[in-house]
Amino acid sequence: MGTNNVQAHHQTDQLEIDYEFLPLLRVYKNGHVQRLMGTDSIPPATDPQTNVSSKDTFNIVPQTEVYVRIYLPNNIVTNYHNRHRKLPLLFYIHGGAFCISTPSSLKYHNYLNTLVAEAQIISVSIHHRRAPEYPLPIAYEDSWAALKWVASHRNYGPEPWLNSHADFGRVFVAGDSSGANIAHNVVVAAGVNPELDLGLDLLGLAVVHQYFWGSDPIGSESLDPERKASVDRLWPMVCPSNPDHDDPRVNPMVDGGKSLVGLGCRRVLVCVAEKDTLKDRGWLYYQSEKAQVLIKRLAAFFNRDMPPLVR
Repeated sequence: MGTNNVQAHHQTDQLEIDYEFLPLLRVYKNGHVQRLMGTDSIPPATDPQTNVSSKDTFNIVPQTEVYVRIYLPNNIVTNYHNRHRKLPLLFYIHGGAFCISTPSSLKYHNYLNTLVAEAQIISVSIHHRRAPEYPLPIAYEDSWAALKWVASHRNYGPEPWLNSHADFGRVFVAGDSSGANIAHNVVVAAGVNPELDLGLDLLGLAVVHQYFWGSDPIGSESLDPERKASVDRLWPMVCPSNPDHDDPRVNPMVDGGKSLVGLGCRRVLVCVAEKDTLKDRGWLYYQSEKAQVLIKRLAAFFNRDMPPLVR
């Protein structure tokens, strides 16, 4: 009878919810995390629609689940005359509120297939460890480690596609939503810590529907209290070690946006969605940087009638 009671209690504990962050995930008191979105997975392959080849490479951060998916136009892979052709390199970080999705998710896989085909570039898309099991700053550290891994191919690294086809003098860093936040912080780290010396020429940063926030509401953020309350919950969940919404990693405008001056790239592209709750943060990011850095370095796009990507 005692054993049955213990088993019943254990089963109840397994089903007992600790907290939810809907519609993204549910966390149980036994520590199990149930992801409700972004769980689909597409294997790497040659895409028949775009004629882009992809493959996964592991052991980026030893003894972790971190991996990268590399994309290359198939005409570069199969054409003997292109065997040493160098292409601009895009280092991409997916979104998903730091806690869902991977480079293998259908929307990201299809997006990068299309982008690589249209732009004729090589792309490295990173899967970082995700919150809440791995809270921030782990995603920042994983992304930095992956960018360093890419940079190691300047002197002939383990990945032949990068050795043969990546132009390390034309490197771009990009991401959407939480991935845009990581991309921004990676490029800031490259700029304010020159001793880190990636040895890459970071030509540009692209932040798309970026996840930035702050303690004090701006613009239209107060118009939807329910949505604001939901966004308010995200940062403390993914970064419990410093839940302050004015942490400069989530609010780059704090202290007048001083970190933006040290961005370690030449140009910045900012994309903002009209119906995104965070649109005012993206617009402020654009305007503040525009005031502090040469205007020629930055462009902005305002996507009208567009909802946001999943944070």
